[in-house]
Amino acid sequence: MHSISLAQLISQLADKRNLSAEHAQMAAALLAQAEVDFDDKYEFLLRLAEKGVSVEELAAIATYFRSCAIDPGVDAWAERAIDVCGTGGDNAGTFNISTAVSFVVAACGVPVFKHGNRSITSKCGSADLLQTLGFPLTVSREVIQATLAQFNYAFFFAPDFHPAFKEVMPVRRALAEAGKRTVFNLLGPMINPGKPAFQLMGVFDRQWLQPLAASMDAMGSRGGWIVHGQPEPERVLDELSCAGRNYAYAYGEQGMGPVDIQLLELDLEPSGLSQLLGGDAGHNGKLLLDLLSPNSKLATQGLRASVWLNAGAALLVAGKVQSHQEGIELAKAAIASGQVSDWLHNIRTFYKSII
Repeated sequence: MHSISLAQLISQLADKRNLSAEHAQMAAALLAQAEVDFDDKYEFLLRLAEKGVSVEELAAIATYFRSCAIDPGVDAWAERAIDVCGTGGDNAGTFNISTAVSFVVAACGVPVFKHGNRSITSKCGSADLLQTLGFPLTVSREVIQATLAQFNYAFFFAPDFHPAFKEVMPVRRALAEAGKRTVFNLLGPMINPGKPAFQLMGVFDRQWLQPLAASMDAMGSRGGWIVHGQPEPERVLDELSCAGRNYAYAYGEQGMGPVDIQLLELDLEPSGLSQLLGGDAGHNGKLLLDLLSPNSKLATQGLRASVWLNAGAALLVAGKVQSHQEGIELAKAAIASGQVSDWLHNIRTFYKSII
């Protein structure tokens, strides 16, 4: 690689020219350096967003930051593992559906590498919810490997694994305060440090379905679905739900192309967005325990069905089942039998024993 400055790359972006993969990776490296000027970082990210991020740029930048992540030592599980994670940014105020889904999928025998953080755009992020349930956010490699071996589950608290982000955070914060979305609004689910083979990845904007699928494919992911929901005409979700319309785009071993998701064909009743709403970590923690118990009383039917819908998709993507319908039925049965609530009780007991 020959050296190049961020200012030179800004000039190229200002002319609406895409960066090569090599130059995109150089840009990512410069963004992560303390000595690079704040204003240059700000201008670069703004220009890249204004031009529109190409598949090649997105894959290259994600590959660079994932390569900088601290290795959690989970290669033994990675080829069978899945992450169930969204980009955030939908501002819908929904319950932590993907976290509940991750529990169901792990209880059904699929290794889950859950990558997450504290709340940024919602009342309760995955890390906030897990901490409320008694999951320690920062643990050793040995504990990560133990929970995978015993429970098919590991949580990677993003700040612990991405030291390269330290020098990017101030400019990200400034751009967010200015109301500007950048490539970093997409990167979270793409840079899971465990490198799971499969992904069920939600995104806040339907336009990113195909580009994210192509980017994940280019990064070597075995397969996955990129998903998006539109519960109401002017509202969006970074996940599937039983409210409104759902969109999905498959890649890798699933084949590359759109996936048709029709609730009635999957024997699921449509619901309103109001049935999916959550609250703070305390509220969501109580709701999650109820939701995953065989005799749920607090959770709405729409929320329960939305968890089944997403869990069914994750089980299909990971190769546990042969159809979305079969995945939904497996998820429903695992919850109804108490298998998931027993799993959750046991992993919480494990964490309590080491704290």
